[in-house]
Parts: sequence; structure tokens; C-alpha cells
Amino acid sequence: MKNILKEDFISLAKKANEIKTSLWQDKAFFIKNIHLNYTNVCVSHCRFCAFAKDEGDSDAYTFEIKETVDYLKKNITHINEVHIVGGLHPNKPYQYYLDMINEIRRNFPNIGIKAFSAVEIDYFSKVSGKSVENVLIDLKNCGLDMLPGGGAEIFAPEIRSQICPEKISGDEWLKIMEIAHGLGIKTNATLLYGHLESDEDILDHLYKIRDLQNKTGGFNSFIPLSFHPENTFLSDRYPATGVEDLRIIALSRIILDNVPHIKAYWVMLGEKIAQVALNFGADDLDGTIIKENITHAAGASSKEGLTVDELVFMVKSAGLQPVERDTFYNELKRY
Repeated sequence: MKNILKEDFISLAKKANEIKTSLWQDKAFFIKNIHLNYTNVCVSHCRFCAFAKDEGDSDAYTFEIKETVDYLKKNITHINEVHIVGGLHPNKPYQYYLDMINEIRRNFPNIGIKAFSAVEIDYFSKVSGKSVENVLIDLKNCGLDMLPGGGAEIFAPEIRSQICPEKISGDEWLKIMEIAHGLGIKTNATLLYGHLESDEDILDHLYKIRDLQNKTGGFNSFIPLSFHPENTFLSDRYPATGVEDLRIIALSRIILDNVPHIKAYWVMLGEKIAQVALNFGADDLDGTIIKENITHAAGASSKEGLTVDELVFMVKSAGLQPVERDTFYNELKRY
């Protein structure tokens, strides 16, 4: 498998698409969802991040609980899921995060709540003095459905120490996900590529995801994330090309044949590459994503949200069947 990154581009695509088709035939999934980035204030200073601010910065913000509920109320008729991630706020108590999930669940009993990366879960553990397991139990009891896959970045310690030295290690990320899976909490997984990593680092990352999935079966989907260098310490680097993006999508589908879904995250890939990726092993476009802030802070030129009609058009023009889903990939509607 070590030479798979060098395999002929079209052969790789064909293999990946065969695996995807065997799993999902001609279906391509999407969800009506909204992103809630509740604060950009963060105690970590990851060098690849253009989103985080210090408390007191003129463009720093933090939503109070009522603001999060009001924000969702404005869009509730258009969504089936809320995706919640934010910075590691230096002063918010543990109860703030429990109250956030409690109030969202109380006000919106029927939407999926996918919230807090493994990095945030580790931080909540430190803030509360509770174990990771007890933090996850508390959040689940408040109404949490699922964890997103953020914070994985790249597991290679030497690269991680350069791009996000203050973050938990790759091994710690994997351990938190294993604990979540043991509690019946499904999660996603991610890979950040196109920065300082090598081909071997990418393969190592994918095989570690594969190994944990073999052990727990808890990953719902895998999302390769194309690094956006603008406004980061790597702003002098070129972003990954479309060929590189599609190669990573195909590679992910081939190696992670035990993970049900591979996302073509259009926010980072752009709409056109994401559409092509549906024939390179990806089966999911994510969703409407009203309104993503983190990638756009790093210079993403994609839209800040897509309509259902736009997503349906993207899928149909790729020759596939659009399927609207819920958080757990239950089919809601075919178009």
C-alpha cells in the first residue's frame, strides 16, 4: 500500500469509485445543516489557524446561550442538524457547554446535535476536573448526538508539533474517539493535508483511523480537509491542487473501506472539485452549511452556504441520485 499515492490517477479513481458504488450505488448524500461557531476566542494558538482570536481583540466574539438559541431560531425551518465547534475559551465554565446543549435540545427536540471536537472535549475535562468519559456522559445526557471529526489534523508528532503544538496529540485524539464510541456516541474523523506533511504521514493517519474503526465501528464518515494557507504562518505556500484533492479523496475511500461514508467537503474543496469528487470515491457533500466561519477566515473562496436546489443540481449533473439525509445517514428524501 505504500506506493498507492503514486498509483496512476485514473486507476486510483476507478478503484475508489468501485468501492463507493458497491456501498451506495448511485446515491450522493447531503443534509440541511447549520454551523454554529460559538466563539473565536481560543487559548491555543495553532499556527495553521486563521480563525482564533485573543479575548479583547476587536474582532473577538462569544455567543451567550440565548444568542445560540436565537441564531438557530432564525434558521430552524431550513435545517435538520446543527454542527457546533468553537475556540477554547479561557473563562467560560463547564456548565456553559452543558447549558448550550441542554437549551438547544429543549428548544429544538428534533434536530441532530453534532458538537465539540475531541480537542474541546479534552479542554472541558481540564476545566471541569472530570474524566473525558464523564464529560461525554454529561453531554450525551444533555442531548448531544454525535461528535464532529475536527482536531485530528495530522497524527505525525513531528508535523503536529509545528502546526498545532498546543493541541492534544494524535494518540489522545484517537483515545477520546474510542471512549466516545464505547459510550455509543458516533463520530466523524478528519485529515488535514496540504501543509507540511509527507505521503507517509498521510498513510499513517489513514491506517490509524482504519485500525480504530476495526476496533469500535464508531466512525460515521471521514472528511479529508484541504488546508487553506491564507492568513496563516504558511501563507507563502500554494494550496493543494485539484488533482491532489481528488487523489486524497480516492485514497481515503480505498484505505478506509470500513468507514461507511467519505465526504467531499465543498467548503474547503470548492463546489466544482467537490462535485467531481463524487466520482472519485466520495458519497456525501456535507450540506447546506449556513454559515461556516473557520475555513473562510483562512481565505476559502467557496460560498458561505448552499441551497438544497444547488446541492441537488450538483449531484444530478454528476450523474448521481441526490439523497437528503439526517445526522445518522437515514434517508429523508430522494430528489
